[in-house]
Amino acid sequence: MVTTKPKASTPVPGKLRSRVWFYSILLTLQYGAQPLISKRFISREVIVTSSVLTCEVAKVVCAIILMAKDGSLKKLAKEWTLMGSLTASGLPAAIYALQNSLLQISYRNLDSLTFSMLNQTKIIFTALFTFIILRQRQSIHQIGALFLLIMAAVLLSIGEGSRKASSSGDPEQILLYGIVPVLVGSVLSGLASSLCQWASQVKNHSSYFMTIEMSIVGSLCLLASISKSPDGEAIRRHGFFFGWTPLTLIPVVANALGGILVGLITSLAGGVTKGFVVVSALLVTAMLQFLFEGKPPSTYSLVALPLVISSISIYQKYPYRVKKKEA
Repeated sequence: MVTTKPKASTPVPGKLRSRVWFYSILLTLQYGAQPLISKRFISREVIVTSSVLTCEVAKVVCAIILMAKDGSLKKLAKEWTLMGSLTASGLPAAIYALQNSLLQISYRNLDSLTFSMLNQTKIIFTALFTFIILRQRQSIHQIGALFLLIMAAVLLSIGEGSRKASSSGDPEQILLYGIVPVLVGSVLSGLASSLCQWASQVKNHSSYFMTIEMSIVGSLCLLASISKSPDGEAIRRHGFFFGWTPLTLIPVVANALGGILVGLITSLAGGVTKGFVVVSALLVTAMLQFLFEGKPPSTYSLVALPLVISSISIYQKYPYRVKKKEA
């Protein structure tokens, strides 16, 4: 798609570095706290589609407010074109929608441990597609850091999966409807993340505007599936906001703000950095569960902690440097 010279994996110079760290810390806290606040404030009666669509609307509203604040709303409204929007945001949004469908199929046919472990391969595919599309190379040290991160993710997955019973079933069904969908979903996740990074860094597409476009496309895909889905039937029978309370808005808005942060981090530092955030958030979740629910972290979590810290430190300290011959 782009034929550029090889460059450093994550070009984040000077003042931008502090912004990336700030956004990453906020997103780590949001990702880590989201399971707990969702469990506490979203009742089982709430229809999933209603919370997802409301979250997408909240993303659009937040993005518009932030664009109006920084003065980019009028400029982008004048420059917007349908073809540019479909190229920058439509394709990643469609890919993410397909990925989510595949993950839902896989989750129903795999035990939690296997699903979580295979789902971590998206970090590798993100790095791979970032190289293919953006020609951003990883140093040997950074590749080692990525494998440390995957090891940590696997350990955290084992710790979580050990608390849940494994399911047994037909091996062929597990392969075709469990393992294959989650692996294809990981490939699609890496591709979509790299395309978002390409749109923001190469095409200079605003991360806020991309969030708006992807939310709209994602919502349209979800609305198209409502007519024949169980959620659609539940909405027609009980109403869109069935089971909601004012407190339900807390996790929904938090999730929307997390989506805004994902766009900012992908734009400034790339999809691989988001992978570090996601794994770090698993540790935050374990810590919050101990503080608020009295569930002590597993031995796997304690072993994974230094791996995550080491991987982040190595990845930041040893970036890929372009050789003089390549330059």
